Amino acid sequence: MNLLESIDKTNLPQHLAIIMDGNGRWAKQQGFLRAFGHENGTKSVKETIKTCAKLGIGFLTLYAFSTENWNRPKLEVQALMKILVNSLRKELTTLQENNIKLNAIGNLDKLPKSAQKELLDVIDKTKNNTRLTLTLALSYGSREELVNAVRIISDKVKNNIISLDTIDDSIINEHLYTQNLPDVDLLIRTSGEHRISNFLLWQIAYAELYFTEVLWPDFKEQHLYEAIISYQKRERRFGKTSEQIK
Repeated sequence: MNLLESIDKTNLPQHLAIIMDGNGRWAKQQGFLRAFGHENGTKSVKETIKTCAKLGIGFLTLYAFSTENWNRPKLEVQALMKILVNSLRKELTTLQENNIKLNAIGNLDKLPKSAQKELLDVIDKTKNNTRLTLTLALSYGSREELVNAVRIISDKVKNNIISLDTIDDSIINEHLYTQNLPDVDLLIRTSGEHRISNFLLWQIAYAELYFTEVLWPDFKEQHLYEAIISYQKRERRFGKTSEQIK
């Protein structure tokens, strides 16, 4: 059966997030350096973005580079940053043609100036696109994000901008990098690892988690369909009972 035909278009995740894992292992299996895996992983990124736009998913967030990734070998980090710049430059036309808006979250000031410049340029040129919001998590760490939010909120309380009694979920949401994004509905991690790895810890509170053995460069359209079909078979209760949902 055609997997696409099995998908219920009325029950799609509004916000899909993906931990794109396995590039390095994929490259090693081919007998190449890790950078070769990262380069090939961009093909899966492009295919996933196009598939999400085709399905009608409104928000896609990709874990592209974590705060911990800065500790990787210098040559690998340099290669990743070069791939980022080249991909942004090369894919601007694709984003425009598919009405996709680019967004970025994380400590972006730590990125090389060339990457910052290219990133901000594409963000500006796609800001009016409405079909899909593509968010790249770059130099991103969820704990750092939460610490940053606490600091800003504390400063506002100290200066009587925010009352202590008014702090709730919505106040915290407003001070996260993801303030303009809905909570994650479905989180996918490739490569067989079963970890969250400091990714969107607040935002995935009620997300459905999907883990696949497929390494990221091998992740294709059909694998995304399989994840969405799995998501649609689940009962999302948000703390309620099955009877209450029905």
